[in-house]
Amino acid sequence: MTIDTDRTPASAVPSRLLKSPARKDEGRGSSPEVRKVVEEVIADIRARGDEAVREYSERFDKYSPDTFLLGEEQLAEIMARVPQQVIDDITFVQEQVRVMAQRQLESLSDFEIETLPGVLLGQKNVPVEAAGAYIPGGKYPLLASAHMTIITAKVAGVERLAACTPLIQGEVPDATVAAMHLAGADEIYLLGGIQAVAAMAIGTETIRPVNMLAGPGNAFVAEAKRQLFGDVGIDLFAGPTEVLIVADEHADPFIVAVDLLSQAEHGPDSPAVLITTSEDLGRQVVDHIEAILPDMPTGDYAGPAWRDWGAVHVVESLEDAYALADEYAYEHVQILTEEPRVALEKMHNYGALFLGEGTCVSYGDKVIGTNHVLPTRGAARYTGGLWVGKYLRTVTYQEVINTESSAFFGELCGRAARVERFEGHARSGDVRAAKYRGTGLSWSDHTFEK
Repeated sequence: MTIDTDRTPASAVPSRLLKSPARKDEGRGSSPEVRKVVEEVIADIRARGDEAVREYSERFDKYSPDTFLLGEEQLAEIMARVPQQVIDDITFVQEQVRVMAQRQLESLSDFEIETLPGVLLGQKNVPVEAAGAYIPGGKYPLLASAHMTIITAKVAGVERLAACTPLIQGEVPDATVAAMHLAGADEIYLLGGIQAVAAMAIGTETIRPVNMLAGPGNAFVAEAKRQLFGDVGIDLFAGPTEVLIVADEHADPFIVAVDLLSQAEHGPDSPAVLITTSEDLGRQVVDHIEAILPDMPTGDYAGPAWRDWGAVHVVESLEDAYALADEYAYEHVQILTEEPRVALEKMHNYGALFLGEGTCVSYGDKVIGTNHVLPTRGAARYTGGLWVGKYLRTVTYQEVINTESSAFFGELCGRAARVERFEGHARSGDVRAAKYRGTGLSWSDHTFEK
């Protein structure tokens, strides 16, 4: 196997590549075709509302009922079909998510301070009033996304949570609907794709609009959220799932291989990258992956993902490994080293860290309680993932109840605003200084009663 020398773009970290991606990353954003389709569907739904939503649902999902909203009787029937063990597992996992979200909420605080006599400044964390959650279907019914999007919103205090999920091959995804219901969704719609997120964002005759959209989806759903951003808030600009593992010579190469493929199965465009200080471990990982893939049930996704986007870097030290991992700024970063917690100090750019052999990305995806809606495509350089705070608006308020303090700020505001040539702003300050100190106005003969 040939070893090539490589540097990631704008990187000062040298590495030797044991395995290179077959394709070059050119951003992998939405294609012009996807953007055009999404633009047309959104425009049509803006114009024709429910009629358009029903036509697209029939075209894409072969489903066009009188109403997409599940009623209480339908929900009861669906819940009765779900095995008790599945209900118990959903309930346990949702409690883990709820505990984490509740602790996040408790870490935020409202406050009010007095900066000068009678000058009160405050901060409040106010939840959005209505949010929409999209729970994907397709090849994988991601019912865990119901836990992550709906429970987190409800813990934040969102009053109305509308949630959409599509049929899967013409069938109602019972377990997904059960998860949405148990998580606390106020409205559940059997509706998928562009038409689902557009209907929630824009509103139709039968679906009230929301203020924010959350949840993963395919390229069309991701592009729809991008185009609707501004009409509503969104959690993240989503891209393909990413995993990066930092490993030293102490790591188990078989576990490394399995963990890389566990995320590559998300889709054929999901990159899986290993950065290691051990060339021997890197070679063993590649050999294990080649042995596992032929019999892997999801190899139709994992195989192309590994071939086209997988990479194995060998670096000189763990310092270099952490630096190179920061260059990638991947969604999931797994640390399989002798001292994994060192990464908490050394690394900066990641959606979520998974420390040590005892944990794995799949725990975060499915069961452990941290949120799995995370930044991709380098967005970890400037944002974290979905959490309670995404559903909150941190707003401020101010009140001046001391007239002398108001007069002081009035004079200061007049001077500051005139430097910027904002005469109207200056006059708002002037009138308070004039009223509370009894001085005149240079630009008006108006007087204030004493």
